[in-house]
Amino acid sequence: MAKENFTRNKYFFGLGTVGRDMLYTLVSMYLLFYLTDILDLPDSTMWWMTGILTVLRVFDALNDPIMGVLVDNTKSRYGKFKPWIAIGAILAGVFTVLMFTDFGMTGANYIIFFTIVYLIWDVVYGANDIAYWSMLPSLSIDMKEREKMGSFAKICASIGMYIVVVAILPVTQLLSERVGSPVKGWLVFSLIVAALLLIFQSFTVFGVKEMKGAFKEEEKTTLREMFSVIFKNDQLMVTAVAMALFMIGYCTTTSFGVYFFKYAFRNEAMYSVFAGVLGVSQITALSLFPQFSKKFNRKQLYTFATVMVTMGYFVFFLSPMNIIPIGIAGILVFVGEAFISILMLMFLTDTIEYGQWKFRKRNESITFSIQPFINKIGGAIASGIVGATIIISGINEAVTPDDVTEQGLLIMKVSMLVLPLILIAIGYFIYLRKFKIDEKLFGQMISDLKQRGDIRDPDKDY
Repeated sequence: MAKENFTRNKYFFGLGTVGRDMLYTLVSMYLLFYLTDILDLPDSTMWWMTGILTVLRVFDALNDPIMGVLVDNTKSRYGKFKPWIAIGAILAGVFTVLMFTDFGMTGANYIIFFTIVYLIWDVVYGANDIAYWSMLPSLSIDMKEREKMGSFAKICASIGMYIVVVAILPVTQLLSERVGSPVKGWLVFSLIVAALLLIFQSFTVFGVKEMKGAFKEEEKTTLREMFSVIFKNDQLMVTAVAMALFMIGYCTTTSFGVYFFKYAFRNEAMYSVFAGVLGVSQITALSLFPQFSKKFNRKQLYTFATVMVTMGYFVFFLSPMNIIPIGIAGILVFVGEAFISILMLMFLTDTIEYGQWKFRKRNESITFSIQPFINKIGGAIASGIVGATIIISGINEAVTPDDVTEQGLLIMKVSMLVLPLILIAIGYFIYLRKFKIDEKLFGQMISDLKQRGDIRDPDKDY
């Protein structure tokens, strides 16, 4: 790839996800908090909502590979990725705002309305997500260039996430005071996030230049062939399992953040400070990843990151309610998880060439449909864990932090810290035993694909 195209794509592709991850963070991490602490839904409704969120995310996740087929089979003057990125972004913004709009409904009426809106949001955001990330392998076939583009995109994603994490409580409080109620304050916040989604996605839609003509044109993939693409690719399946275990653990821990600082730490305002420190740490780690990747191979980096995460969880669980040891623990966990997240993205990206090498079809979008599939499954299970925990522990019915017992807080800490660590560790050991795509094998795959004519000159300016 020409250097100017690489630089252009690196920045325009990465910037596109700032608003996307702001929107996704708002829904995935704070929707439950909005339902329990802003709308103040009773336990009877929350049991329904917890079940519905879990079931809908699993159900919609099963649709993601089908969406991957649709994207892979798309042919337009704008390519196969950009139309879905644009349409998905617009509709995801609209339905996010609807989710955070109080129409005065209660009971069964609200449950039905919420179910419909959330399901549509999940589908359209999934379309955007699949198209966005499956564009990455079409921008370069060089492992190091992919790492640089992927790490910058993850930096932008983290910036988007932490803008919401740090700002959501103070900004919604300020907005609530200005517009007259917390419900309206959260609505205004969702409108701002939806607008930023569209602004940042415009960078990708109008700025990214794909390697058109670099890959052999393939026949359309049928729904029946979709299953072969996914299940016959053994390296994709290994990546999927390891990634799923990581995401369940990661989403579970992050979703408890507000509840931990409100009910265990008993200083809700410190949540934004804590999140800000973690955000800077994680973004710094992602920025340094390309430098570490020059000196260490991916297996070494994954081992190092898993050790950091393990140490962080142990310190966090045993820590007194003091921000210094909790902050150190948080930095260990989130720096390690930053490395794991970019490694997972690279593992998934490399399975595309592996599938093309073995089965002679590229199928970027079907392969990358595994990522939102896993994110939704992980989010669904995490929501189920969090929802059940805050009810069983007594947090949902608590008027003040003093109403939560020591046993209730212990239940929350086990769900937030012990269970995620177990899942992340299992994912690491599965990777260690089963994943085999390293630089040597990847280089052989690219060489073979070039000889077959499946990949043309990647250095040509397409």
